Amino acid sequence: MEQFKDLVTITPWHMIMMLGNLLILTLIVKKLLFDRVQKVLNERQARADAMLADAKKAKDTAEAEKADYEAHLAAARQEAADLLEQAGKTAAARSEQTLEAARQQAAQMKQKAEAEIEQARKKALNDAKDEIGGMAMAIASKVVEREISEADHKALIDEFIEKVGDAS
Repeated sequence: MEQFKDLVTITPWHMIMMLGNLLILTLIVKKLLFDRVQKVLNERQARADAMLADAKKAKDTAEAEKADYEAHLAAARQEAADLLEQAGKTAAARSEQTLEAARQQAAQMKQKAEAEIEQARKKALNDAKDEIGGMAMAIASKVVEREISEADHKALIDEFIEKVGDAS
């Protein structure tokens, strides 16, 4: 080992040379490698930042579209509710108009029927009065034509009552 002793001895001059070599090697590596690696890393970082910005922009756009969709949906629901309410009001109004028209028609029909009944009653009374008057005249003429006995008088009254009963 002693023979290698001279080889292992490091002098300050060797130290400066090694440090110089290391410095030159570092500068060469930095010039050749680090700048390119840094450039690639910066490009990747820029792409990643652009992708993140695009993703954020897409997210913001999607949220805006979602809010717009929800607003349109709420407006459509409100419009549908308004239409249903309006249709209900219109149907109720038409129903009420139809009922009122039916009530008026029924009242007119009732008045007409009552008037017809009253006319028929008056006509029946007049017919009965005419018939009773005719029968009374017939009885009176028979009474005048002959002298009536008690039995004849009773028979005439019964005949008159029978005729009046048949007439009604």
